[in-house]
Amino acid sequence: MTHFAFVAPPFLGHVNPMMALARELVRRGHRATFLHMADAAPLVGGEGAGQEISFRPVGQGTHPPGTLAGIKHRMATIRAFWGLTGIIRDVASTTDMLCRDLPGALREIGADAVVADQSEAAGGLVAAHLGLPVVSVANALPLNREPGVPPPFTPWRYDPSHWGTERNLGGYRVSDLLMRAPSRVISGYATAWGIGERRTIEDCASRLAQVSQTVPSFDLPRIALPDVFHHVGPLRDPEGGDPSFRLPEPDGRPLVYASLGTLQGGRVSIFRRIAEAACRLECRLVVAHGGALSTAQVATLPGRPAVHDFVPQDVVLREASLAVLNGGLNTVMDALTYGVPIVAVPIAFEQGAIAARLERAGAGRAVSRRFLTAGRMERTMREVLATSSYRARSRELGREVARGHGVDLAADIVERVARTGRPVTREMMVTGRDRAERAA
Repeated sequence: MTHFAFVAPPFLGHVNPMMALARELVRRGHRATFLHMADAAPLVGGEGAGQEISFRPVGQGTHPPGTLAGIKHRMATIRAFWGLTGIIRDVASTTDMLCRDLPGALREIGADAVVADQSEAAGGLVAAHLGLPVVSVANALPLNREPGVPPPFTPWRYDPSHWGTERNLGGYRVSDLLMRAPSRVISGYATAWGIGERRTIEDCASRLAQVSQTVPSFDLPRIALPDVFHHVGPLRDPEGGDPSFRLPEPDGRPLVYASLGTLQGGRVSIFRRIAEAACRLECRLVVAHGGALSTAQVATLPGRPAVHDFVPQDVVLREASLAVLNGGLNTVMDALTYGVPIVAVPIAFEQGAIAARLERAGAGRAVSRRFLTAGRMERTMREVLATSSYRARSRELGREVARGHGVDLAADIVERVARTGRPVTREMMVTGRDRAERAA
């Protein structure tokens, strides 16, 4: 039995995939403990969280209860480029806290290996400091930098020309300037611990194995991914969501699923435009807002859509003809898993980059929120619903997701790293030898 320590940003979009991986590892006989500020405990199931998956709070001195609410508010209300300043300060402060408090906590719980979200540098840094094997998981877009791929915070389309490469390099320079505060934290701890020069979040990724929720056809063309990088697809529980959830009764109209994620779910004006467009197109609409809309706001949505805080997405997407999303990776990959084409309305962070990948893959269209009207949304939804190629490409990507083996392959990789302490390459896993040996 191996005791795995999980480190991830304290947001559902990052914790939920890691929980699916943790549950799979526990099913195989291992232990799992999540570590973060106390406010993150409810995401895991509460402090202690039972015998199988535990939660260990850290950072009580600098990140007491209530801290996460302020961080989420800044992320949910970002409306312009300069709004990133406060969020980047939060990133630096959180990484500093984790680097300070994780080493003692990992020793205390007797962690044998670390599973670290690629977006939080502290997981890889602390594992290197303690000499623990670590696997990086890209729950968001992979951060692996190369000149031919635009930075993940930009909505730029893929352009392999000289101009496109220069544009990308300029974007990375801007990113490095913006991320100076987290970089100072990273380089400071790396120097103090004597683990070699590390400056960016990308520098803190595992040298043993990196796992991504994407699949190759959804990512942009890559030529510099390390041999230990694995596209496995979405990390989800095999048993799926709540089977007791009931959709509106079928009545011959197409079903549209709309979600803006948990952080951006309070954008009622966007939901109104989606609802109005669905009315004009005579579609049934299911809305999930993550608990961010009030009852009064829900009452303003045209057409009486079925509105919920949360829904089991697999149940809804199995029946959906279209998904209207903000471009968050988890829900986009879930829609593609079930072959559902997408209309994306990017709001912040990497959502524009995901929308650009969606359009390049031919599985949907993007609409700018700055020029969003009910009429523009109606025209885009109509186009995607009426054009068979969007559905066909979504189904092709869904088949590729199935071939990625998701949480099962990710758990294989994590187990192998913990068992051997050595790099696990794509060549080692591509034939599924580990899975076949276990089945035998």
